[in-house]
Amino acid sequence: MTENSRVRIVDSADVSPDAVIGDGSSIWHLAQVREGVQMGQNCIVGRGAYVGTGVTMGDNCKVQNYALVYEPAKLADGVFIGPAVVLTNDTYPRAINADGTLKSAHDWEPVGVTIERGASIGARATCVAPVTIGAWATVAAGAVVVKNVPAHALVVGVPARRIGWVGEAGVPLTPDETPNVWVCPITGDRYIESAGTLSKETV
Repeated sequence: MTENSRVRIVDSADVSPDAVIGDGSSIWHLAQVREGVQMGQNCIVGRGAYVGTGVTMGDNCKVQNYALVYEPAKLADGVFIGPAVVLTNDTYPRAINADGTLKSAHDWEPVGVTIERGASIGARATCVAPVTIGAWATVAAGAVVVKNVPAHALVVGVPARRIGWVGEAGVPLTPDETPNVWVCPITGDRYIESAGTLSKETV
């Protein structure tokens, strides 16, 4: 195991020397972090996870065991990727071209999933590129996301659909007596719903 004041990388992990790993980050058994990855501080990459070429991750991200984060995904600060999550990168996947020849990297253009600050993707969910998951949103376990998810949305199912709202603490919000106002039962923060979006009430 490589361990110093900067990073912890276990011996069985495969981390490219071209990857930039932020201070305080940990990369665990059998994980692979490819060339060009830009990883922020205090990130965790779990056992068997894959982080593709050129993926960017902010600070304090968690990529759990066996998740597949294909390039060119972009993860903002505080993103949670659950076990066995898949972030795809090919809208129209094929192994071969129309003429029967094997496709190479030059025959298609990868597109990435964008996940904004504080959002969480539940275990075994799939996000089909090029979707964007809004800040503090939660994608339920096993969901398949094929369209953009607004900030603070709670989405479930195949295909994923919104069934509620979540606050920054991660728990579902409850409706207030005031119309179109939602309250976090943990923090007491209030949120205002307008035209299918949610924003935190400012004092």
